[in-house]
Formats: sequence, C-alpha cells, structure tokens
Amino acid sequence: MTPSTRNWSTRRRAKRLGTAAIVVGALIAGSFPALASDDPLPPPDRISSTEEGGVALVRIVVPDVAAIERLISMGVDLTEYRRPVGSSYEVHAVLSPAQSSELKALGFDIQGTIYDDEDAKERIAERSRTLTQLRAFAAAGADTLTPLRAEWFTSIDGRRFLSVEVKTGAPDATNIITAAWNSGAGTAPGSGGSRALSRFVDANVYMYHRLASPIPIGAAPTEITYTSTLGGTVTVPVTEWLGAPREAPAPTYMSDFVDHYMDATEVTNRITALAAQYPGISEIVELPYLTNGYRRQAQAQFGLATGSAVGSSFYVTSKAWGHEGGNNLTIAVEKPATNPSNLRITLTGGKDFTVQLATNAAGTVTSTAAQVVAAINGDSSNLITAATLRGNAGAGLVAVGARISLSDGLNPAVNHEPFRVKALRIGKTRDGSKTGVFLYSQEHAREWVTPLVAVETASRLLHNYSTDAGTKALVDDLDIFILPVVNPDGSHYSFNNYNMQRRNMTNHCAADNADPGRRNAWGVDLNRNFSVGSLFDGYSGASSSCVSDTFAGPSELSEPEAKNEVWLTEQFKNIKFAMNTHSYGGYFMWAPGAYKSANRELLPRPDLGTNDFFWSASEHILGKLKQSRNSAVWPGRVGPIPDVLYSAAGNSADEHWTNRGIIGWSFEAGADVWDAANGRFVAVGFQPEFASEGHAEALEFADGWLGILEVARNYEHDKTAPKSELVITKSDASSTSFTFKADEAANFYYTTDGSAPTRDSAKLASAGVREGAESITVTQGTIVNWFSTDLVGNIEGGYNASGADTGYRTKAVKVGAPAEGPGLGLQVITASVNGSPLRMRIDNNEQVYLGKVVLDGSTQYLDGNLNKVSVRDPRGTSAGWSLTGQATDFVSPASRILAGNLGWSPTARVVPGDGLVIEGPAPTVNTGPVVAPGTGLGSARTLCSAPVGTGMGQFECGGALKLGIPGSTAPGKYDSVLTLTLS
Repeated sequence: MTPSTRNWSTRRRAKRLGTAAIVVGALIAGSFPALASDDPLPPPDRISSTEEGGVALVRIVVPDVAAIERLISMGVDLTEYRRPVGSSYEVHAVLSPAQSSELKALGFDIQGTIYDDEDAKERIAERSRTLTQLRAFAAAGADTLTPLRAEWFTSIDGRRFLSVEVKTGAPDATNIITAAWNSGAGTAPGSGGSRALSRFVDANVYMYHRLASPIPIGAAPTEITYTSTLGGTVTVPVTEWLGAPREAPAPTYMSDFVDHYMDATEVTNRITALAAQYPGISEIVELPYLTNGYRRQAQAQFGLATGSAVGSSFYVTSKAWGHEGGNNLTIAVEKPATNPSNLRITLTGGKDFTVQLATNAAGTVTSTAAQVVAAINGDSSNLITAATLRGNAGAGLVAVGARISLSDGLNPAVNHEPFRVKALRIGKTRDGSKTGVFLYSQEHAREWVTPLVAVETASRLLHNYSTDAGTKALVDDLDIFILPVVNPDGSHYSFNNYNMQRRNMTNHCAADNADPGRRNAWGVDLNRNFSVGSLFDGYSGASSSCVSDTFAGPSELSEPEAKNEVWLTEQFKNIKFAMNTHSYGGYFMWAPGAYKSANRELLPRPDLGTNDFFWSASEHILGKLKQSRNSAVWPGRVGPIPDVLYSAAGNSADEHWTNRGIIGWSFEAGADVWDAANGRFVAVGFQPEFASEGHAEALEFADGWLGILEVARNYEHDKTAPKSELVITKSDASSTSFTFKADEAANFYYTTDGSAPTRDSAKLASAGVREGAESITVTQGTIVNWFSTDLVGNIEGGYNASGADTGYRTKAVKVGAPAEGPGLGLQVITASVNGSPLRMRIDNNEQVYLGKVVLDGSTQYLDGNLNKVSVRDPRGTSAGWSLTGQATDFVSPASRILAGNLGWSPTARVVPGDGLVIEGPAPTVNTGPVVAPGTGLGSARTLCSAPVGTGMGQFECGGALKLGIPGSTAPGKYDSVLTLTLS
C-alpha cells in the first residue's frame, strides 16, 4: 500500500520568485561598499519589515572554495553551513535585499530565500500561542494521561525493543511527555532508560504520543512511568508483545514451497496445477472480468519533452495494439528534395509513414509541430494518431528525423491478451454452508513477495491435508478463497518493463500525458478504485491525476480487477473474513481506512465488539506470524489504517467491510530490519533480495494467513455465549462511572430506566482511538439492565433480545455512601405475577419475598419487608436527620403498576452499644407514618427521622411493604426502583 514517492516541498508564499531576495524601497545600511551598483533592484518577492532590517537567510551556490573565501573577504555574513553540490558548493548567507541583488549582479548564483523576517514573525506568534496555551493548562491543573500501550518485543534478528503509546487529556497543548522504565522486576524506576515521546498528529488532529520507532533495550522492563510537562503522571506495567513464540509444527509438516519470485502467469499456473492435483478439496474459480491485458499501442517520438525543444516535438501512437500490428509501423521526418514544398504525409507498403516537411524557396523548414500533428491526424490511413508533447502548443519548427519503428515497449514473450484472473477455492465442503475466508494479494504490482504468501499458504493447506490434523480441520471446516494476483497486467509490467510499477496497465490519460515518456506513469491504483470512502466522495489519500501512483481511476470501480474482487465477495455470501496482503513496512491494519482531511472526518468505525474482535483476533494472527522469526510487526503498527498509517481513499478493506460486513485485515509484509552498526531501522523495500529476506517474508506471512484461518474456524464453531460483568471504573460522592467487560469480544446493550434491554437500547461504545470501552456516568442510584452478544450472535444467558424475556443481567449502581451520612441508597423491588414470587433485591443480593398471586380479576395484595437500613450519625452537631423513600412505577415489557400502589408500615430503633461517646440527650428516632397502597410511595414519604438534638448515634430503619395488584394487571416481571434519601 505504500506509495512509491512522496512530494516534499518547503512552504513558500505564492509571491516568491525562484531566486528571490527581499528588497525595500532604497539601498539599506549593510550593503557591501565594494559591491555598490547603480543597477535598479529587481522587484521584491515580499516587502520586508524594518524590525528585522529586511534581511533573509539565502542559498548561494558557488563553484569552488575560492569563491567562498571571496564572499568572506567581502564581509558577507556566511553561516557555518556548507554542502557539496556536484563539483560546486551550497552555502547560506544572511543578506539584505540590496546585498542579495548586488551579489547576483556580480555573478553569484542566488538560489532563493530559506527564511526571512516574516517567517520569524510567524515563529514568534507560534511561540506566543504556545505560551498562552501552557499558561491556560497550568491554571487548569495537571493534564490526565491515558496509557494506551507499553510493550517490549523481540525482533526478527533476536534483539529486544520497547514500544509505547500514551494520550494526554490536553491535546491542544504542546506539552512534552517523557517515558521512563525500569530494567526488570524489583529494579529502580527509570533504571532501564528514558525517552521523550513524539506527538502523532494526523490531518491536523492530535492522536497520541509515541516513540517514532521502537527503541532497543537491554533487560525486559516490567514498569514504565509517563510524565507530562503539564504535571500529569501515570505508571503502568510493561508486558511482552504477543508472549512467547508458539510451538514448532510437527516434523512431518511440509512447508517452503517457494524458491523464487514469480510473475502472474507463473503464480496462476501454480494454483491451477494445485487444483488439478487435489480435485477433492479444491477447485479454480474463474473471475468474470477480463483485465486490459499486458498490451499497449505502439509509439514513436520526435524531439524532447523538456526545455525549449518541447515546442518542436511530437509523438505518434498506433491505433492498433502493438502486438496486433502497431509494432510493424515506421515513421520518418524528411526534408523535401525541391523547394519550396508543402507539408505531406505518405504511406508506403501499408506500414511506413514519411512526413515530408514544408519548406520555403530558400529551403528552410517551415512546418511546426502543431502542423505536422494536424497533417498526420488528417491522414486517411487510419493507422496512427499524433499529438504535441505535454499539451504544448507545438509552435516550434520540426527537425528532420531518421526512420524509426513504433513500439509498444513490451516483452513479446509475455502473453499480451486480456488476462483471466483465477482464484483457488479450498475446502472439503464448498457449497456455501461453511464460513468463507477471502485471502488476496498483489493489488500493487511491484510487491513481489505478496503472491508468494498465497502460493505458500495454498500449498501447505493442500499438501498437508492428509497428514496434519490441524490442516485437515481448517480445510474441512472452512471455505477458503485464495486470489494470489489481483493485478496480473501490472505484475507482468513490473517484471518485464518497470519494476516499480504499482498500478494496473490501463492508460486513462489524455494526449497531454500519453507520450512514450509517460509510459511508466500510467494505470490505476486498484486499492484506491473501490466505492466506499473514495476520492469521488471527498476522502483523502488518492489522486485524480492519471500519472499519480495513487490515481483512483476515472470513476469508482472503473477497473475490471476491482470489479473481480467485488464479484467474488458478492457471489459467495458466506465470506465473513478477508486478508489483503501488501508490502512493505510491517503493518497489520483494518477498517476504517479513509477520512476527509477537513476535521479528519473518518468513515464510521466498527462498533466496540467488532473492534475488540479485531484486536483479540489480531493477537492470535500475529502470534502465529511470530512463530516464524519473532515479531515482524511492531505494536505501534497494529490498528485501524488511519490510526497507524494514513488515509487510503477507496481501499478494498472498506469496500468489503462497509458493503458486505466482511471482517478484513491488511498485512504490510516486510518489517524494517535493525541496523546495529548504525543504530537505526532500515527498510527492506518492495523487492528485497529473495534468499536473505523475500523468502523469509513469504514463509512468515503464510503463517499469518494460517492464523486468520484459525480465527475463522473458531468463529465457525463458536456456540458459547459471552459472560459479562458490570465494572465500576470511578466513584465519588456525587457520581459513579461504570462499564462492561466480557470474557470475549462482545457488544453490550443496556438501559438505566428499569426497562428490559433490546437491540434498540443504548449500545456501549469505544472511549476513543486505541482506548477501549467507554464509561457511563450516573449521578444518582440507578438500576442497570444489560445483555452481551458476541459477533457470531450468541447472546448471554440465552436472553431473547426482543424485550419479551426477563433473562437479562441487572445490577444496582450506587452513588455516594448511604451508610455513612447524607446520600442515596436504593433497593430493587421486583414483583412477579402468575406464580412468580414477588421479591425485593438489593445490591448484595439479599431478597425480600412478597408472596405469590394468580390473577382472578380482583385487587390483591402482596406483603413483605424492607431490608434494614442503617443510619450512623457521628457528626457531633445533633442537627437531626430524615430518611425518605420514593418508588418508581413497576415496569414490565407488557405494562406497568403505578408506584402509588406500594405502601409501607415503617419501623425504627436506636442501635445500642455502638461505642459512641454522646454528650447531652440520649439518641432517639421517630417512625414515619403508615402509607397505604393507593396513596403510597409514588411521592416522597418519610421512613424514619431523628429530631434536632437527639440525632447522634446509630439507628436502624425498616418496615413492612404492601403492594396492591389491580385485577386488570398484565402478567409479567415488574421492576421498580425505591430510592432512599438521607438528609
């Protein structure tokens, strides 16, 4: 997926001239006396301010050291910078506009402004903004640091590295975060080392702080501390990334089926042969859309595409494909024997064109490139077309040129016809009843390792089926589709013409970009040609330029190669998983993969359960990958595509996930290799040496492909529902925060109003990028009902999520400390009709049974008792207190019983012997009035109270409950929340 080039440029304003020096209205002080000149100054590129004296840092290229010494002798303010440029030198000088102009007049090569006073103003303003932010954050207190990752791992060469990520709660501040780690259990904090972390900002949005790349370490740390210059600090454990390598396969397990890089034809022949060898468990699926083919029109060019010569240049293109006759054509540009003469185009033998240029009486050529192009395009032979170069008007006179043959530039030994793309389908049962897995590679032609991963995986599955139990289980239980070469035309071009070809070979360029010099720049980036989050929808990471390596094509799904992928995933609807493999860089990523740059508007992220599934499955897959040669993928390079890499508009993972719900990953094979001599990581590239690196990559990422098959098989056999719990994440006197956790990746649906949860209820979301589940905060006692479900669809406890069932989970979430002073306490009252016992439940699971009732059309009553509530008053104020209660309506999926139908008969007593020393009157407590059903607890009623002056001590309040059941009540399970308020 990595683009081949990236355009780097220094920001300059549009007013800048190529050799700009800054000038003011008059020659300023500081001009070199020996260089004084009466020549007028050039127009200013930007007017400099007087505060900075109008000076700028300017590039100068000089021919030799003597010229540098001359500048010094003239008093030029040279910096210490000196860089060889061929046989010359680039030096930098601080110059006024006048000085710059004078040096230029003396013949010095002034290359342009690097930095001037307006830049300085911007830096100062930036500094001022930062200081203002820092003051504001300092006034607000320390920032909150959220640790995301802290892991060490062993790389492919056996060395140990550390990778960390942390997020600040003050993302707009330019605070510095440092990480310090120990050197093992029991060692001192920071003894292992420390490092300042880099801010990861993407599309002007702060993501998190991280190490730019993993750093080498000695002993494995167990603890790391993050510290912010804003005062935030947090210490977390450091764990080993992916744990220990897995056990090696059995000695009889066959692997290593690749021994060289293979083009599309070789790879397709290999999978076709495998299908023929193992017809009982495999077959070939021919995809319906033929590619353009390894073919082009033949071309010839007269003149150059650069400099002044471009106006005199033109090129011709055959109308037929090169291999279908275009390569047989020739063309020559000649001067006529007699003068004057008119421009003429002649064709000899049906294949040899001659352009006879026009001349005047003196024999001077008068034909321009535009005239020659018009004459060729007006020819009636219908064999060739012509165009000027790169959109030039073609006003230059054409030069005579010897006869040359038109050529498509392609290898005649390669089949030029449209290519029938083939996929290998592997599985004992291939009728769509098994979970399908789509494994594909080489969307980008130059990534030579990736189809070898496919060949190696397919070979292992088929050759080991009869001897290896694990392989047999995968083939028996899954429906596997392996598409080794998505881009066969590009593959052939990469091997035979231009090794860095990324795209397919379809030329969508108009004449201004269709000359032979552009032949290596044509084609569509297939992984930008899909219909979700595309360039055409405004998403970033693709280009509309037909000569860009990320050209998205003329429209979504314009290319047959992209259509083939869509067809396969739509034709075989049992495909639930996918793996797309690219190179290089050592990444492991998933959807969403694109955003709009404005406000970094991301495609919708998968829900919490799916994202957790991505993470948990990824650990399994990467653990499988690790068994080959340790960690080939770094922790910081795992996650959704834009969180760790960039936006990729119109990529295939988003297409398959958004439109068909296929859980898909993308590998980037070829992790960076540590260069111990220079202390840095070195990239391996698209086509590393096969023996030392490419071969190893193919084998290890085949392990990764087998890992996703294991994940898919577990999914196929998963009949076990998740088990979850409500976890309190934070609690204080005014609020409580909670979340849910399960023993597997799951989604959680919950309610906080006493109603039964359904799939339309609130759904637990992610807290943020790489942060896990959100927390829900409540400010009063709340009954939380919920259920969890995994991605297969297994629901916790077999609960019917339509809301007609009562098998959901429930828990009371308290706020404050009701047993130790003013606050809230709550009890859950559950009434059950038609034989189900009425009961009251509290957080410690104590229950109050109110009896049973069978509806007979008349009003009936159920009796029970409140759980005792302890009140302790050690305040020393004798201010008195009051404990009141109010109930909500009893709610069931079918109906409700009004809270006023619940009554009580309160009781209260002083608890003796509590050990408190009390001055003054002995403690007393009053019982609240009896409240009868019908005028009951729908409003606040007093349960018990202590008068002023006698409220110190410990007390116990309770009472009998009576619930009236109207004869018209619908059967069901009814829940109410009784809130007790101590004030």
